[in-house]
Parts: sequence; structure tokens; C-alpha cells
Amino acid sequence: MENLSIIVSFELTLDPFSISPGAKYPIFLFGMFIYMFSAFCNLTLLLLIILTQSLHKPAYFILLNLPLNDLMGITFMLPKVLYDIVTETNNTYYPLCVLQGFLLHMYGNGVLFILSAMAFDRYIAICMPLRYNALMTPRVVMTIVALVWGLDFLLICTLFSLQGMHLRCRSHIVSIFCDNPSLVKLACGNTIVNNIFGLFTTAIMQIISVSIQVFSYVKILITCLLKSRSDAKNKAINTCVAQLVIFITFEVVVVFYILSHRFSNVNANLQKVMGILIFLVPPVLNPIVYGLNSHEIRKHFLKIFHRKISA
Repeated sequence: MENLSIIVSFELTLDPFSISPGAKYPIFLFGMFIYMFSAFCNLTLLLLIILTQSLHKPAYFILLNLPLNDLMGITFMLPKVLYDIVTETNNTYYPLCVLQGFLLHMYGNGVLFILSAMAFDRYIAICMPLRYNALMTPRVVMTIVALVWGLDFLLICTLFSLQGMHLRCRSHIVSIFCDNPSLVKLACGNTIVNNIFGLFTTAIMQIISVSIQVFSYVKILITCLLKSRSDAKNKAINTCVAQLVIFITFEVVVVFYILSHRFSNVNANLQKVMGILIFLVPPVLNPIVYGLNSHEIRKHFLKIFHRKISA
């Protein structure tokens, strides 16, 4: 039987990466480059949609939520990890750890729900183009966005509120950043309720998101491929393939990371790398795939770029 004592200190330690001293600064510089690149791309997409009147349409209003969510995810994860690598401190405080975990889980849910809302919008636009304006009214779009963030907030609030059921008997976070599974492992006693609800929350998110996206993209592919014009087939490919690759990659790393907390024989560094990828892949690739891949956004971006060059 493990000898446990209740811990009242707020100070926690994070599990460090196994990195040689000579590699920490190159990793830090590479990580900062990734962060700055992601921040620049997402802020550019965000400001372009806000400031360009012709982009004030339902599809872009929904898309607006993606760079906001991506900025939240990468900002509340990567700088802290890079700071810990360079300083070799790996310390945090319990309230800050809970806040980081809460926001990172909000980001993870947000990725799934926002991509689902975007897939549904594309389904209406491509499969029912004549009814698009009648169906995707400002009120409907606002309701979709409110559901995305409202359901996200409700699920994560409930998940993290369950941590109040237990006192803390440990002070070591078995991860390089704070998340719900790592915080649950700090608790005294039986945490089966937390684990069951965590898996239930994950299942609900996956069922809702995967169902909407599979339905939408299958309908889009069928609609476009049944048309004889080659441009319709190209549209189906451009609309679906890149988005599905990002979504599947995100799903693989998320499922692996969640399951790795349930098994003790998973390589620690592999678990950490997969955890980091959750917060790197979407913020880096989303603004490129969902932003510059859009003809209208690319047109406005190039117009502003040429204007700056000419000035």
C-alpha cells in the first residue's frame, strides 16, 4: 500500500524532457520560430477577416473562431514548455496548473467543434447552394458559434469541477504541461468517477465531431463527384482532403495521448512529443489550409501585401 499524505503546498513539479544540455538552446530557438510563425499566421487570418468587409459572411464568421482557438492553445502551452527547457526549472503552482489545463482542454474541444461547424457550413454551401442564404442566417450562425463555445465550456467546467472531490497527495505532474489526467493523478483515494467522466467527455466530443464531419464531407464528395465538370471534382478535393488530413492527424495524436495516461508502459518522451503535437499541428497548419487555401482570403491577403510593398 502506497503511503500517502495530504499536500497543502501549491508548488508542483512538471516532468522534464530528457534533453542533453547542448540541445536545449537549438530546441528553444526552433520552438520560438514555430510559435512566432503560428502567431503571425493566425493573427493575420484573424485581422484579415475582421477588417475586410467583403469577408463578413457566415463561413468566415465561423472560421474566425479557429485562429482565436489556435492562438489560445499554442500560447498557453509552448512558451511555458520552452521556458522550462531552457531554465531547467519545471516548476509551477497549482492554481496556474489548473488554469493552463482548463484552457488547453478548451482548445482541444474547440478544435473538434469548430471544425465540425465549418464542415456543416461547407455542406450547406456545396450541397444546397440555392438555400444557403436562407439557412445560414446571422441568427443561425450566432447560434452555431454559441453552441460551439457553450458546449465546450460546459463540458470542461464539469470535468475540472470534479477535481474538487479529492484532496492532493502528490505534487509531481507526469507531463510537461498541465492537463486533466495529470491533475487527477495528484489526488488522494479513488478517482474512478473522474476517469469515467473524462472518458465520457472524450467520447461525447468524438461522437459529435466525427459524426458531423463524416456526414458533411461524404455528402460534399458525393455532390461534387456526381457533377461532370472537372472543376467540381477539384473543388471536392480541395475542400476535403487537406482538412481531413489535419483532422485525422489531430485525432491520432489526441487518442494516443489520452490512452497513454491509462497505460504505464508507454515511452515517456513519446508521450510528451505526442502531447506537444496536439498544440502544434492545428495552430501551424490551420491558417494555411483554411486561410490561404481559400481563394477569397488569398486574394485579399495578396492585395494588402502588394499595397505594402508598393508603399
